[in-house]
Amino acid sequence: MTLKTTKLRDAISFAIAVGTLAGSGAVFAQDSTAADQEGASELDRVTVTGSRIRRAEVETSQPIFQLNREEIQAQGLTSVGDVIQNISANGSALNSTFNNGGNGETRVSLRNLGSNRTLVLVNGRRWVGGTGLGGAVDLNTIPTAAVERIEVLKAGASSIYGSDAIAGVVNVILRTDYQGAEANAYLGAFDKGDGFRQSYDLTIGTSDDRFSAMFGAGYVKEEPVMAGDREISAEPVFGTGVSFGSSTTPFGRFALCRGTVNPISGRCSIAETRPNGTGGQFTYNPGQTGNNWRNFAIPGDLYNYAPDNYLLTPQERKSIFGRATLNLTDDVSAFIQATYNNRRSEQLLAAMPIVLGSGPGAGVQARTISISQFSIYNPFGAPVSRIQRRAVETGGRSFNQNVDTFGFSGGLEGSFERWNRYFTWDAGMVYGRNDQNDTTYGLFNILALRNALGPSEIRNGVPVCVTQPGGTVITGCVPLNLLGAPGSITPEMLNYSSFVAHDEFGYKMKQYFANLTGELFELPGGMLAFAAGVERRTESGFDQPDALISSGNTTGNARTATNGAYSLQEAYGELSIPLLKDVPFAKQLELSLSSRYSDYSNFGDTTNSAFGFKWRPIDDLMVRGNWAEGFRAPSIDELFAGVADSFPQIADPCSTTFGGGYNGLTPEQQARCHAQGVPVGGYDQGNSQIRISVGGNPNLGPETSTTKTLGMVWSPRFVPGTFDVSLDWWRIELENVITTFGGQFILDQCIEQGIQAFCNQYTRFSGGAVNNLLSSGVNIGAGNVEGWDLTMNYRLPEQSWGKLSFSWDTTYQSLAEYDNDGDGDIDADDGGSIVGEYQDRDNNWRIRSNLMTRWEKGDFGATWFTRYYSRQEEACPFNYNDYGFGELCNDATVDANGVVQPGSQNHIGATTYHDVSVYWKAPWNAKVTLGVNNVFDKQPPVSYTTFANSFDPQYEVPGQFFYIQYNQKF
Repeated sequence: MTLKTTKLRDAISFAIAVGTLAGSGAVFAQDSTAADQEGASELDRVTVTGSRIRRAEVETSQPIFQLNREEIQAQGLTSVGDVIQNISANGSALNSTFNNGGNGETRVSLRNLGSNRTLVLVNGRRWVGGTGLGGAVDLNTIPTAAVERIEVLKAGASSIYGSDAIAGVVNVILRTDYQGAEANAYLGAFDKGDGFRQSYDLTIGTSDDRFSAMFGAGYVKEEPVMAGDREISAEPVFGTGVSFGSSTTPFGRFALCRGTVNPISGRCSIAETRPNGTGGQFTYNPGQTGNNWRNFAIPGDLYNYAPDNYLLTPQERKSIFGRATLNLTDDVSAFIQATYNNRRSEQLLAAMPIVLGSGPGAGVQARTISISQFSIYNPFGAPVSRIQRRAVETGGRSFNQNVDTFGFSGGLEGSFERWNRYFTWDAGMVYGRNDQNDTTYGLFNILALRNALGPSEIRNGVPVCVTQPGGTVITGCVPLNLLGAPGSITPEMLNYSSFVAHDEFGYKMKQYFANLTGELFELPGGMLAFAAGVERRTESGFDQPDALISSGNTTGNARTATNGAYSLQEAYGELSIPLLKDVPFAKQLELSLSSRYSDYSNFGDTTNSAFGFKWRPIDDLMVRGNWAEGFRAPSIDELFAGVADSFPQIADPCSTTFGGGYNGLTPEQQARCHAQGVPVGGYDQGNSQIRISVGGNPNLGPETSTTKTLGMVWSPRFVPGTFDVSLDWWRIELENVITTFGGQFILDQCIEQGIQAFCNQYTRFSGGAVNNLLSSGVNIGAGNVEGWDLTMNYRLPEQSWGKLSFSWDTTYQSLAEYDNDGDGDIDADDGGSIVGEYQDRDNNWRIRSNLMTRWEKGDFGATWFTRYYSRQEEACPFNYNDYGFGELCNDATVDANGVVQPGSQNHIGATTYHDVSVYWKAPWNAKVTLGVNNVFDKQPPVSYTTFANSFDPQYEVPGQFFYIQYNQKF
């Protein structure tokens, strides 16, 4: 198409010629080989993340941080998700270090407000949500090889983009209009010889005056690191041996019932005993003379499951991507873009715990199973009513994902001139789909276990299952021996009693859009510009678990199906209002206004608006500020999720083991335990993990927010070279937050605080153990977060020794307070700000800071990337019991009465990582890069409350990581 000659074009051409610095909050205009956003015209039109208005000046009133392709590659990472997680404004989010609780996804959580409150765009368009159905985007579904740059808007933008843009926006810009060919190869591994990674990609493109096309393909493979191969993760809690191991061991933990087993609860009518008649449990002991059993002992018999887990999970990704543009006329062009990404990933956990009968945590169906006294493998003459046996013969529980992600966008874009004004438009559709198939190995079929542990006999020299002694043979059934040493479960037994689970997930998004932008009339500061548009979007998702999992007939977590959808229609408008220009104390004064109306099929409508200003009192200084309303619509998972099992670590206040605090309760609190059926003196919880149920709530409404920012950008011309610094204050206030209270919180609020509403959410068995506990979301929470962003960029004048530049990006968080007691507001009872506290497995760093130093001279260059995480404190989990390993927590605190409480906190030290790379540009148009990440082998700080590990997954896996990259242009 032909761009009309206007002042706007001249200004854009000038901006392209002189360039701008990303650190000032600006976005670089790109040349013919760089990416432009999907909504923009092809010729010299600039659209900035956070605005739909195409403008000449790329600085807006909102703070924007950018990483270009060279800066991305200089980090030596193979996943765009890992790059984004390194951004200083990111908090805690899923990545490949999440093994227990992960699903292969990598997400981003700006301001630590949750990945579902950060909007992810690709080329300025909403990207399809992950198959977790929580609305959050899996960054690993974006082809890494296709990425040109990443822009991060550190402010709310619901008035521009709609739902989810509460904490900010991550806009991943893909490569377009590439001319030529380029190939890249990458190899890397840890100094321990594990975690090998390889990546290869190829991009080719061509263009002329009418047609341009680009195609690329990429392949990435990341191999695992085992937890047992790093000291910090080789035991359940670092420094405690097996003290926090599992009581479900490869040798088993059992008890006999000399009375009658309840067919519903699995409980014995009298106290369970060992084979010698004493009360308690026993375990298999092959060294025992005579009967191969002895008393089960804690902690000596606890099982160290940690070495059997992945510490860093493996992935394999294959991708193709392409874009084509055809000029239909001088003023209209058609575009089409398509991406495909396949991810295969795995998580590996220790072998399946078979917990049946009165075993703690047994599911509804599992409770009804005991080992029959007529089993050929039961030598005790009485039913085994408590069964805990780790089936190491399976080789572990392997969770495998195969995810196909399709992305498509296409449409028309053009320009026209009316009333001596220039306008551009675009219209089209976006389609995204995630199809996921999960395969899980190492699970057991409850129905098969019931048969295999029931009566059995030897007939014709072959062990068979029978309906009753002397009864009918159960066809195909193989009797199961859980009472022997590891290896007693034979392959034939496994073939009958275990099963392979096949689950299916899907998420689909379809969006139609039409946008118009241009200039309306002249104001004292310039032309008033506008953007307006309409959108219609539908989203749907499903989770279809394996039939056995859905029925609950499995030793793993049971869950029922999820299926739901919603649609919405939206309209938005945006104005850029230049009030003053080139007058005293106002080289520029510009206002921005925007508003979006959204009508949802499931909860109704909402309108969200924003206001911003940009003021330049002098050429070198810009002051900017914003006020914005935001919202987040409830996700399909939050609305429609079926009921599922969860096994979180819980310290029941009524228990005397596994961190339970019965002995520390007041008489009034203990009385609440007794009223629920807990025996006087408390009870043995039996396992640190307790089964609870979680599910969706179709009556949820949207979360709402208000974002405020105020900042400045200073670019002093008297400093040699190019220097700029931006400082922005931000505050986000959330209301109607969808909150799902965890099992620990529910129990604590009931027993310790006496709030009956939480007591109504669960029941107990007669012995005191928690029975049914249901947790689902409600619109009741609130939160306030506040802080500062500082970004400095300095490019020194070129010297004889080369060119040197610095980019320093820092986030300082001053406030993070939330409604912790469930009353819907934030007050003194909620405990105040948690900045600097590691809480609920979330990092609340006061400071995250990144410094990138780059040197270049001729064909050589080097990058030094420094990442800093400030210190945190966490509550010590060892208050109630002396486990015999000494005092691990040694940070004292002072309680409300002024009494010093020694060892009541654990100090998580400040951590700094250094990544170094050097490159050489070869004469044959190639570039070779060598790098070491974590060059000083910094160990992650120990945390004692992190789930399933002893350090938080946001810190680096221990070890130096060496890599080599090769780039060849043709």
